[in-house]
Amino acid sequence: MTGFPFARVVAIGEAMVEMAPIGGDQYRRGFAGDTFNTAWHLSQTLADRATTAFASRIGTDPLSSDFAASLAADGLDTSALARDPQRTMGLYLIELDGVERSFHYWRGQSAARHLADDPEWLAQTFADTGLIHLSGITVAILSATARQNLLDALATARRHGTKVSFDPNIRPALWSSVTEVRETIPAFLEVTDIALPSFDDEQANWQDPDPQAVLDRMSALGVREVVVKNGAGPVVLRSDDGDDSIDPPPVEGIRDTTGAGDAFNAGYLAARFLGHAPGAAVRHGQAMSAEVIRHLGARLPAGSVPRLPAVD
Repeated sequence: MTGFPFARVVAIGEAMVEMAPIGGDQYRRGFAGDTFNTAWHLSQTLADRATTAFASRIGTDPLSSDFAASLAADGLDTSALARDPQRTMGLYLIELDGVERSFHYWRGQSAARHLADDPEWLAQTFADTGLIHLSGITVAILSATARQNLLDALATARRHGTKVSFDPNIRPALWSSVTEVRETIPAFLEVTDIALPSFDDEQANWQDPDPQAVLDRMSALGVREVVVKNGAGPVVLRSDDGDDSIDPPPVEGIRDTTGAGDAFNAGYLAARFLGHAPGAAVRHGQAMSAEVIRHLGARLPAGSVPRLPAVD
């Protein structure tokens, strides 16, 4: 795969207000979302070597303004945050059972559901961008028209050299049926350069018998680089360097598994953006994921994300 043409990364999707338990009936308010988590870790890893923007639609209310301010304080580019005076951010509440979590969502008034309604805004957001990252959640929350707008904008950006990374991240509650998933996801894979699926999602929705089958199916759709995450199992990879299987390092002191896949995506993409080979990028993604699950929440504490050197 060729290099990235611009020193700018855009992750597009939904960020939500997070209510996380801290003991008893007490909760801590924060912000989270799959592509947002990835964008945040990317921004901390790439630092001043690239501009990292989170593209979404939020409200004009104080919670939305707090979110935008928190992004700016952490060094992200907020110019791709569109404002909607009629809507606000979605909210979810976490229930914790040991280190595993369950979630309750309220997103009916989420402005992010309309993030791809405006083709002109998408074109401006994706202009002069080296890498665009999105997920199946980004796609699932959109109307059919907005999905097509997003597809068209991604295809246009790729014609200008932009690379697209896509984590299918299939959440059944956001889709009307498995049929809708199967009718929608392949179109986005066809405009994808780097796919970052999770085997359990792919097996559940496509009946893939093993990670190798995921590689084969996505490669047949034209994806040149496929990285299959598999929990504590090996990451299976196909790229221009060939196929590989990379065992994860042992992890002790696991506190919270939330955000492990998002952190892996950030580590992998940051490494590739800085010129590391796919195998080395997998190992960096595994290290980032391992570090996140040693902490509570979907993101590492600010200032603790390791800086990754570029390839000379």
